[in-house]
This record gives sequence, structure tokens and C-alpha cells, in this order.
Amino acid sequence: MDGRTLPPDYLDRYSGATSKYPHLCPTDVPKTPETPVAPVSESLERNPDTPWYNPRGWSSRKKLISTCAIIVVIVVVIVGAVEGVKANRYPNYSPLKYQLKDTYAGPSFFEQFNYFTEQDPTNGFVVYVNEKAATKLNLTYATDTSAILRVDSSTPNAIGGRKSVRIESKKAYDMGLFIFDIIHTPHGCGTWPALWMTDGAIWPANGEIDILESTNEGSHGNEISLHTTPGCNMNVKRKETGHPLYDTCDNSTNGNAGCSVVGNPDTYGAALNKIGGGIYALEIRNAGIRTWFFPRDSIPADITESTGTPDPSTWGIALADFPSTECNIPSHFRNQNIIANIDLCGELAAQPQYYDQMYNCPSTCTDYVAQNPTAFADAFWEFGSFKVYQAVSG
Repeated sequence: MDGRTLPPDYLDRYSGATSKYPHLCPTDVPKTPETPVAPVSESLERNPDTPWYNPRGWSSRKKLISTCAIIVVIVVVIVGAVEGVKANRYPNYSPLKYQLKDTYAGPSFFEQFNYFTEQDPTNGFVVYVNEKAATKLNLTYATDTSAILRVDSSTPNAIGGRKSVRIESKKAYDMGLFIFDIIHTPHGCGTWPALWMTDGAIWPANGEIDILESTNEGSHGNEISLHTTPGCNMNVKRKETGHPLYDTCDNSTNGNAGCSVVGNPDTYGAALNKIGGGIYALEIRNAGIRTWFFPRDSIPADITESTGTPDPSTWGIALADFPSTECNIPSHFRNQNIIANIDLCGELAAQPQYYDQMYNCPSTCTDYVAQNPTAFADAFWEFGSFKVYQAVSG
């Protein structure tokens, strides 16, 4: 409960009219006239021939109360058992055999993406440029070993927004295993980078998966989250090493925070860059959505081997686990494009709780971004490769 205490009304879960266990018997049973009986020399409780636990000597009122008590106990036991079974439900993440389908790597990396050039839908202080401008300004380029996507760090006074890039894969995916080799993550005051998947044309109908996302210096760790239409909830049994935040994935709740999981500080930003990055693996399947993070020095062999077949069942507990227990994965997530971008300020990074309170960034977000080009020298993505695997039968 995040350090909060329950109000007094919730301290006794079985009391009050809102108790989920029904009151099957009245607390005061009306008395009915009884036939007079001859007095006995001692009470039934003290008569060894008629012990207190023998109901033959009980009054009608005592029998009724006892019967009600038994019924209540039975109901409590049954309801408790049902609730226990529900609380322990968990999907079957049985191993799947994956086969490589698409590879995004090498000098042709950016040829497999479209450049988004419309106005930023999240009101960022940014101008997303097209492929020609990005190439000319050296904001995107690729070599045999990596692909770079960066923010303009030379324009002295970026009136109206600083130039940046947002790319979206030409291919879309429903299910699969996605291996993202991350060498460097963008960070710095005013930045809002993300590597994510969605169907932007009809968002949020087909969902959104944020694989890497942070703001400003990003030293609080990577935030992995889902955003959906109503009907996708994570207040269920989960197996993950990250710290869960909101349980409701519905984008219309909690200011579109989604249901999210935060990793340790070394999962993003300068701490991640210092160790040479690592691998983020995302699995989308009917049973649920899971994300793993592997630092550069502990990547599983079935990922690094060129002929290997990745097997998530051997990777241990995921960083983030979003099971299908209370969320129909195929109906909430489909036709997803891979997107990488670096937004600036906008509806998240410029919020006082992040820009001012968490990271103590200077001035206002837009003024800082406009007037400090060299501050964005580290605001770049560097990707080794993206690989997409699909499950095969047999």
C-alpha cells in the first residue's frame, strides 16, 4: 500500500453491510413459546448422561443458532477456497519453438523504417524530420555494427522545437519474440526517449507496449508498460523481478499511466551505457507479455549464437510479466509497429514531478531544450540489431 494505512472501516473485512460474506442468519432469533418441562436437578452441561455437545437436549433457539453457525462456516470455507484458486491462477508459459523471421541490422537498418514527420501527438518541444533531413543533419546513420538515432545538438536557438527523429517499422506484428540489442540509451534534462510498439493509426485500439522508456536523466530505471482499451488488468499473480506500479492497463485511467513495471537503475541511462548496454527481449504470446533484460556480460548463449534458437523458458524470471489472467492478449495487442524516437519535454518529461522534483533540471523544459544544444550530446540511441522470431508448430 506504499506506506499508507487502511482506514478504520477496512480493518475488519467481515463487518458491515458491504462484507462479501452473506449474513445467512439473523443475530436475534425471535423466541417462541416452549412447552414447559419438569425441572431437572442439574444442567445438561453437568449431567454425564446428557453431555453439552448432545443436541438432543438443546432448545430450538440453540439448535437454530448452531445450524446457522455451521452454514456460515461452510460458506466462508467455500468462498475462501474459490478466492484462493482465483488468486493463484497463472497462465501456461510452456516452451515455444521460435524461428527467425526478420532482422534489422547493418547499413540497411533505417531502410526498413518510415520516418514520422507529423506534429508530435504528445505536445513535445520537438520537430521530427524526414529521412533526407535526418541523413543530412547526421541524426540517423548506420554501419556494419550499429545504428544511431540522435537529437540535434548544434542548432544554437531552436525556436519552435529542437530537431529529432521518430522511426516506425514498415512491418507490423501480432505475436512473436523480439530481441533488441541496446548499446546506448538517450538521457539528459528535457529528453523523453522510447522504444515501443503500437498501431499508431488507431491508437489505443490495438494497444501499446513500451519496451524502454524514461525521462530526463533516466537514472531511476527503465519503465516497461502496457496501454490498452478497457478490460486489461494486472491485479493478478505475476512472476517478475521489477517493481510493479499501476495494475490497470486502460489508457483512460490514471492519466494514461498504463500498467507498468520499473527496473533497477542499471536498466537505463548512464548506468546502462557504462556497462555497454545489453539485451532487451520481449515475448508477446497468448499466455501473456514478458520482458527480460540481460546486461552485456550475461546474455544467454541462445541469443548470442548466430545459429541459436532463443528459448525464453530457460531465461529465468522476467523483469516484467503481464499475464493473460485478466487480459485477452490477442484482442488487445495486434498489428504493432516497432517505433524508436526521442521526444523532448512534452506531456511527460516536462511535468514538474519529473523535470523539477526528481531530476532538478534547470530553467523551464522548453527554454532549456531551445537554448542548450550541447546538452544533447548524449541524447542518442545506438542499436546493435533488432531480431524478430515467430513461433512455429511441431
